Amino acid sequence: MPDLRFLSPGIWLTAVLWCLSTAIHAGADISPHDSPERIVWRKVPIELSLVVGEERLVHFPDSVRAGLPRSLTAVLQAQSIHGTLYLHARQPFSSTRIMVHTQPEGPIYVLDIEAVVADTNTRTPPDVQVVPDLQAAHPEVDNEAGGHSSPWGYVALTRFAAQRLYAPQRLVPVHSGVVAVPVDPEPVDLVRNRKVRAVPVAAWKAGPYHVTAVQLSNLGYRTLILDPRGLQGAWLAATFQHNRLQPKGGEADTTAVYLVSDRPVDAALRERTGIRHVDVHP
Repeated sequence: MPDLRFLSPGIWLTAVLWCLSTAIHAGADISPHDSPERIVWRKVPIELSLVVGEERLVHFPDSVRAGLPRSLTAVLQAQSIHGTLYLHARQPFSSTRIMVHTQPEGPIYVLDIEAVVADTNTRTPPDVQVVPDLQAAHPEVDNEAGGHSSPWGYVALTRFAAQRLYAPQRLVPVHSGVVAVPVDPEPVDLVRNRKVRAVPVAAWKAGPYHVTAVQLSNLGYRTLILDPRGLQGAWLAATFQHNRLQPKGGEADTTAVYLVSDRPVDAALRERTGIRHVDVHP
């Protein structure tokens, strides 16, 4: 992959969003299994069973690094790419505990992993999607009536999302009160009367608010000027990384929009109440 620092802004943006989209698609496009098994992390070790010779994917909210004990280094291959842990057992082994560290700093997940040899009764286990326990981590989310409120406003959430997409990992500050939430990486009907493909690539939640980053790509052969008033859905705020899209095939035919809502993106898209605030500036 080329060094993104030396690419033009349009190409650099496209490359970053393509990587994010690829990472989120991993569970759906790469895995041969059914829909991932959803596990809420409540600090209880997650038990995983592997089939020797078959790869199993574990998806985390953020980038992670797995620490393997010496006893597993020869029998288990573990690769971490964009928050997805790829596990491949070469030989069977009994249940062994490994630690999965969130990068740069965050929760440490505990996995108890075993590997078995397949027989006629062995079913291929589904991939796993680990999601945070929002209520335990941030009880104020469900307790606003008790006087709790989120310090995260529209501007702060938009800037946070832009940092997570574009800033180098080592420069992204650690923020408390914001957690990643899964999104369905399928095209959505977001831009009204435009030949624009819209794909959610990442989302976060802080208190009562959600912020979702959506990749926008020009499917036509004319330059488009994006207007937040043309967005469908119930949004509290919307900010474009760039509001001008070059024709399809141009180096700047792709950008991102950051959408702030008081509900998950799929629920916000089902409403047609329009945008309340615009031009937040990330």
